[in-house]
Amino acid sequence: MIKWIKIALRNILKNRRRSFVTLLAIAMGFAAVSLFRGYIHNTYEGLRQSAIRGEGLGHLTIYKEGWFEKGKVDPDRYMFSQKEFQRLIDLVEENEDVILATPQINISGLVSNGRTSTIFLANGVIPRDEKTIKGAWASFRPVKGDGLSDKKPYGVEIAEDLARHLDLGPGSYGVVMATTLDGQMNALDIEVAGVYDTGSDATNDKYIRVPFVFAQSLYDTEKADRLVVLLNHWEKTETVRNRLLGKLSVAGLRCEIKTWNELSLFYSKVKGMFDMIFLFIFVIVLIIVVMSVVNTMGMAVLERTREIGTLRALGLKQRGVSILFAIEGAMLGLLGTIFGVILNVAVWGVIRIVEPTYIPPGVSTPVPLIVNLVPQAMLILMVFLILLSLIAAILPARRAARQNVVDSLGHV
Repeated sequence: MIKWIKIALRNILKNRRRSFVTLLAIAMGFAAVSLFRGYIHNTYEGLRQSAIRGEGLGHLTIYKEGWFEKGKVDPDRYMFSQKEFQRLIDLVEENEDVILATPQINISGLVSNGRTSTIFLANGVIPRDEKTIKGAWASFRPVKGDGLSDKKPYGVEIAEDLARHLDLGPGSYGVVMATTLDGQMNALDIEVAGVYDTGSDATNDKYIRVPFVFAQSLYDTEKADRLVVLLNHWEKTETVRNRLLGKLSVAGLRCEIKTWNELSLFYSKVKGMFDMIFLFIFVIVLIIVVMSVVNTMGMAVLERTREIGTLRALGLKQRGVSILFAIEGAMLGLLGTIFGVILNVAVWGVIRIVEPTYIPPGVSTPVPLIVNLVPQAMLILMVFLILLSLIAAILPARRAARQNVVDSLGHV
């Protein structure tokens, strides 16, 4: 085999210019696909953390069965009572993979500064549990002010654009109004304990975070509409969901459990878009690699017709000729991907040094352009391109092997 490889390398070096162009096409294709894969890998990590930590979805969210179908029509019937969600917390936190299980409630209504009013959407959370869910993400989008506190049940956090519209800041006072679950109008005073950036233009002008007991008071209820569960690792999401569904069913609690990626529509849509773009780029690279290798090997067959005839006359079988050209194609793929790895690492290093930023659609603040090195993806891509180059070399190799020996020796 070593002898075959040496012959293949020697044949590749016979026409350095053509081989270099082919290697360059493979290398640039490899680098393009690998760099984009590294970019979307980092993007998926950021979107995942944004959904789990930033949006406060946790890894799993437990609802009473029927909430999504009839919860908006009759919310009181499809919410967990205080006794039910306390029992849920006890059962869920028995799982060793669960860090936290906390009740929450969504509310909506009008918020006013005494002069103007506008609609708001709020998430009622237990402040100490919210800090656990946010974790390190809290430093990425810090709150201006003291933030939520268990000691101040009327202190709320307001999104930046909403606070600007109402001319509210940390220490300011306002009023929120909403319809209770019984259909009565209720109003409560608030103190702005903090101002925060949601990170999205679509939500930055209407979102508020309030303490869980405050949200219950505004809706005049002791219930919760969901239980948010935080795990020790996102990869255990599906395993724990299936385990909890069985456990809660045995306990007589009829619930629905949604994962973070099912609830985060933004993550699902962005991931679908990037997957399609990646497939599109990969198909283009595939076509370029195949055409480059086929063209190079086709020219090699044409130029080495007499050489092929000589080898056949010396006893080399058709299979041997096919193997020789297939190895040459594989060597082109191997060398091209090695150059591609070098090019990929070089561009990755430049990006790390320059640290460019950009503002994605729907985001209100600049984010850094980060490309991850994904060794597993690079290795899979290397193997795929090598096999692709080998297969692409088979067509001209078979044509070369089937040539008549006499005609090949007399070829000019």
